[in-house]
Amino acid sequence: MHNVGNHPSHFGLREHGIRNLAAAYWNLSPAQLIEKALKHQEGILAANGALSVRTGQFTGRSPKDKFIVKQAETESTVDWGAVNQPMTEAHFDRLHSHVLSFLQGRDVYIQDCFGGGDESYTLPIRVITRRAWHSLFARQLFVRPAAGATASHVPEFTLLFVPDYQADPETDGSKSETCIAINFRKRVVIIAGTEYAGEMKKSVFSILNYILPDRGVFPMHCSANVGEDGDVALFFGLSGTGKTTLSADPRRRLIGDDEHGWSDQGVFNFEGGCYAKCIRLSREKEPQIWNAIRFGSVLENVVVDENTRICDFDAETITENTRAAYPVEFIDNAVIPGVGGLPSRILFLTADAFGVLPPIARLTPEQAMYHFLSGYTAKVAGTERGLGSEPQATFSACFGAPFLPRPAITYAQMLGERLARHKVSCWLVNTGWVGGAFGTGRRMSLPYTRAMVTAVIEGGLRDAAVEQHPVFQTLVPKSCPGVPAELLDARRQWKDAQAYDRAAAELSTRFRKNFAKFGAMSREILMAAPVG
Repeated sequence: MHNVGNHPSHFGLREHGIRNLAAAYWNLSPAQLIEKALKHQEGILAANGALSVRTGQFTGRSPKDKFIVKQAETESTVDWGAVNQPMTEAHFDRLHSHVLSFLQGRDVYIQDCFGGGDESYTLPIRVITRRAWHSLFARQLFVRPAAGATASHVPEFTLLFVPDYQADPETDGSKSETCIAINFRKRVVIIAGTEYAGEMKKSVFSILNYILPDRGVFPMHCSANVGEDGDVALFFGLSGTGKTTLSADPRRRLIGDDEHGWSDQGVFNFEGGCYAKCIRLSREKEPQIWNAIRFGSVLENVVVDENTRICDFDAETITENTRAAYPVEFIDNAVIPGVGGLPSRILFLTADAFGVLPPIARLTPEQAMYHFLSGYTAKVAGTERGLGSEPQATFSACFGAPFLPRPAITYAQMLGERLARHKVSCWLVNTGWVGGAFGTGRRMSLPYTRAMVTAVIEGGLRDAAVEQHPVFQTLVPKSCPGVPAELLDARRQWKDAQAYDRAAAELSTRFRKNFAKFGAMSREILMAAPVG
């Protein structure tokens, strides 16, 4: 085997059972990885300097192909079901053996990095990939070690990303040729049969979601930023609801755009980079993200002109789930390392496909718990395999059910305890539709949403008169700086008020029906449910 690269770890590949490779490329720099990717025709350089790649048939995650190995230590702690599907140890061992055999005689790229920006809780990981661009993605998205520090790196978890290995359901225990399997005893993740790089970041997120609660850390699917006075704001929401966009605020410093932990000392970013949706990206509306897309960034499935190499961010020819991956320091005012104090504001972002939720509303602690457990939003086209062109209303517990190995109540209890202890104010923000449902109404204007978020964070709504929503019981401000007053009243935006009432009642029923799956709950939280 030919070892090439920068500071290979003394903890070598033989420790993983990997032998007889053609070449192993260790911890290559972004420039080196881009050279390799271009040489092997994995992508092209766009005019803005980013490496533009395609992910083939998989332009989003494949949640139905995700598994956790069922063992003594996971049997009673994992929330088994459609999200966390069990795989036997025997099937995983065969899959692992097949992957190791498949790698023989081939090149691999290794990145030694970390999950978690707080040194007290950081997780050493190793990412072994078959593609140079996947190694670049891992280097830019995870927390990078100090220069020269990789020689002593010993990973606690290892990711084997082998997109060109096709899983066999009969022998490997998968459901298709695609398989994402986590083995917490072996501390190995196998990702096979898909080129979509997002599977790597979400696998590490799932690992941290499993191990950190036992260490007293609340893992969260949220973005975070901080103001000049150290005030930290958290933005919860699924893909497409605005976490990355709204947290990238030129007046505040970005801690991270997607995944964080909340310890007794404060919050910390799980990652060292950002993974931003860039469909309809513009310099005017999202200047920080626009400026971050440059040499060293990776563009996934963005349409690029063959001759000029100029990106067409409006094009949906390949997918609506176009993505840009870049180090967090490419954002001008990012916090390095990604660590902040205790949060003072929490915003739940939801893309309401029915167009009935108010654009902004304050939540009581009990309502915050209710909406956190409900996780109502709309899945946006392209973020998952098999999703159609229209948004689909869904309830995703804790605004991140696909990435939560433990029961949702575990995370909700951690949130409730912190809300009570730190007196955090919580708000529900509708970044979805107003004036009607999808297809009839219109998507909420980003500048108005930004104005509402700014008002929440800067105290502009502290003294605003409020009105309780008759169905959702939340407190809706009657005025907000920079926003027309009539826009704050969701019902007034509909041409047919009675049609709004019917749609609101229907959504209320959906909320209550979904919440019934959680079983016994405190009376205070149950009373926070929508009525009507």
